[in-house]
Amino acid sequence: MDGMNFQAGEPFPLPIRAMGDGGLIQADANGLMFILQLSRADAIAVEAFRTGAMELALYEESGVLFFLYRMDGIFKEGWGDAPLGLHLLKPEQRPTEKSLADPTLHLYLVDTRLQILLAMRQVTLNDDFMACLRAAVQRQTLHPPVAADFAQSVQRAWAAHTPDEMRALAVAVQEVPLDPSLRKKLH
Repeated sequence: MDGMNFQAGEPFPLPIRAMGDGGLIQADANGLMFILQLSRADAIAVEAFRTGAMELALYEESGVLFFLYRMDGIFKEGWGDAPLGLHLLKPEQRPTEKSLADPTLHLYLVDTRLQILLAMRQVTLNDDFMACLRAAVQRQTLHPPVAADFAQSVQRAWAAHTPDEMRALAVAVQEVPLDPSLRKKLH
């Protein structure tokens, strides 16, 4: 990611495989990244993503880790989920010990119709959250899932639990407060 230009208002520099609304979590040689793809995002949603309160969680079922997210100002209610699958990465793109040592999660809000980066943010993940994430990544690295098996596991989990139910069973949770620089402006 070092040579890529991530700038709000510019084309998103990574390929977008699925054009629908939703989230994508990725752990790779460059670190941790979450991309929220929306086909309709207004100025309120962009500002909420950039500075608003969020809650993140991890839920694991049948060897699949689901990254759960709730973002004030973007979703009226409920949780979104994104399964983490390393099997789609080329060997040179897979996460390394060094990339997993950095607790920074890079978040990107992308307009899928225009493929424009609308907003970005960085969150430092807490120790418990990172430990759960690292453990799941290491398990997938040691025993990479077969694509068809991974897809079936994801479908079974979605059939068994809503994202809200997954959140209730989460193994790790992190609150992301309103951007502290905004609090000063509000008082």
